[in-house]
Amino acid sequence: MKKRTPISEIMTKTVITLNHTDELETAERLFKTKKIRHIPVVSGDEIKGMLSYTDLLRISFADAVDEDDDSVDTVVYNMFTIEQVMAKNLVSVPSTKTIKEVAEILATKEFHALPVVDANKLVGIVTTTDLINYLIEQF
Repeated sequence: MKKRTPISEIMTKTVITLNHTDELETAERLFKTKKIRHIPVVSGDEIKGMLSYTDLLRISFADAVDEDDDSVDTVVYNMFTIEQVMAKNLVSVPSTKTIKEVAEILATKEFHALPVVDANKLVGIVTTTDLINYLIEQF
């Protein structure tokens, strides 16, 4: 295991994002169809926040809807905007940060995902799953 490996080696580079003006229904569909748990929220190239599937579960019954069913609880979703539900004041990391440094941030802050930002532009996302998969590859 290399000690200085940058996070860019294991991060997801093709990031699925939401625009801060998108509907929560759109977010739920993305979570379910793409089988992901975190989506950066952007305005242009600027990251505004992070929406997690858990954030949606807090306000809805999204987990009670069949994964293959496109229907959602629109009444609940129409009561909130993405900006109201997403996490703000994000901690982000540059793509040059080492895997070890990112693991330490995730462990101490108890986050499950971090946006990777270079020159104020979202270039990736790294999750605890990325770290676990990296660790598995080492053995």
